[in-house]
Amino acid sequence: MGYTKIYNTLFLDRDGVINKHLIGDYVKSPQEFIFLEGVVEALKELSLLFRHILIVSNQRGVGKGIMSMDDLYEIHKFMLDIINAGGGRIDKIYICTDIEESSPNRKPNIGMIHQALKDFPDIDLKKSWMVGDSRSDIQFANKAQISMALVGDKYNMPKDELRIDMYCPNLLTFAKQLKKTHI
Repeated sequence: MGYTKIYNTLFLDRDGVINKHLIGDYVKSPQEFIFLEGVVEALKELSLLFRHILIVSNQRGVGKGIMSMDDLYEIHKFMLDIINAGGGRIDKIYICTDIEESSPNRKPNIGMIHQALKDFPDIDLKKSWMVGDSRSDIQFANKAQISMALVGDKYNMPKDELRIDMYCPNLLTFAKQLKKTHI
């Protein structure tokens, strides 16, 4: 069953959206990478709705020397193998390992979007979404002027104060909401 890809690009944060966020720590190995419930199913559905699916993730643990780039590649290979086996896809992963907040590539700055635009010149930000779980994800989407969906319950405040377009408890709910709204 195939849908018409009505959306252009889905930008996804990783920790807290795809996998369990380790509070005060970093996912340093595939053994520590725990998919959040429904993510594989969600990515299968979202693959039918979006032309491109891209991860944009700050990975400060590498910049701090807590883990290596090889560790990160191993984690991402593990993640992609499971997503692909479940019928979903991730077209590219963008990471920022910089530890300085001022880095142009570190969210909330939008350097990773500029990288994506070079790799995928057909990206249309007006038909794109960002899904994240943090204030930096919200600011990233707002700076890039793309629709923003907040997932999870990291912020205990009224969602209408956060400059978001949609709130969902998780990525699967986001996928179902988009599918229901537009198909």
